[in-house]
Amino acid sequence: MTQAPALKLATRRDGSRDGQLMLLSPSGSHWVPVTDIAPTLQSLLDAWVDQAPRLAALHTPAHAQRWLNAEPFDAQQCMAPLPRAFQWADASVYRNHARLIYQWRQEPIPPRYEDEPLVYQGGSDVMLSGTQDIVARDAAHGIDLEAEIAVITTDVPMGVSADQALVHIALVVLLNDVSLRNLIPGELSRGFGFYQSKPATSFAPIAVTPHALGANWHHGMLHLKVHTAINGEWFGSPNAGEETVFHFGQVIAHLARTRALCAGSIIGAGTISNASTEAGNACITEARVRQMLQGVPEDQLRPYLRDGDRVRIEVLDASGQSIFGAIDQAVKIA
Repeated sequence: MTQAPALKLATRRDGSRDGQLMLLSPSGSHWVPVTDIAPTLQSLLDAWVDQAPRLAALHTPAHAQRWLNAEPFDAQQCMAPLPRAFQWADASVYRNHARLIYQWRQEPIPPRYEDEPLVYQGGSDVMLSGTQDIVARDAAHGIDLEAEIAVITTDVPMGVSADQALVHIALVVLLNDVSLRNLIPGELSRGFGFYQSKPATSFAPIAVTPHALGANWHHGMLHLKVHTAINGEWFGSPNAGEETVFHFGQVIAHLARTRALCAGSIIGAGTISNASTEAGNACITEARVRQMLQGVPEDQLRPYLRDGDRVRIEVLDASGQSIFGAIDQAVKIA
């Protein structure tokens, strides 16, 4: 199996549950429908080996006619790339994030943290677009953002090696894995994991193949800064490829140790985190722990997200072009 050439894809809101697959131009400025090849992203993933090269061929001069009436790309028209997924599993591969989060929980880092990936299974039935509101029922739940990079797989057979797993990465995506921090301790204390504390995840509109990332994708990770702003103010720009314990191939191989993974599985690397304070943060809890370590009183710690707050998460290439499009969403207490 070979990886697809450079592709940028999105899903247009058309009134259906799974939307319409959009093929973007190399610049990401325009798009064309490709219903004749794959009506949805999931249908493309199901037949990736055969259909992805057909999409790539549409960028050749022989298919220039298709692009004559291409429409401007508008993120407001988009759903999440996969509006509902067969699986959403999230790892924790950033050492500094683990260090700070377990300090917040007042617990030791789990044994063998650096020997075996730490993973949980999240809710995959409702995936939000990057422009939909973060809807919460109560600000007292402690609404936190978490900027992450994830991959979407083709079918992954049971027992693959880490190197083999890398070949099954079809697409790379940017997401906001929202957490309700004040619900987490109660859930974990019961010994069974996250559920109510992990509401719907939000995704930037554009999914790209690793090949489209060029030199920014290597050793199974994206090596670019992920920029986050809250209410228009810079919050952090940690590099997604630095200070990691595992790469995506190792995480996927871990998941596939005892079972196969279905095409359309979304695998996250966890909240991006660098040890340097100059890199800022990709979640509010990290910022709060850093403040606590500096002696800031609890009543003066950075607050969690509140009604009307706005979060923006984006990755830019060397020329300043947005690779995945932006996650730009408001918090709404309903």
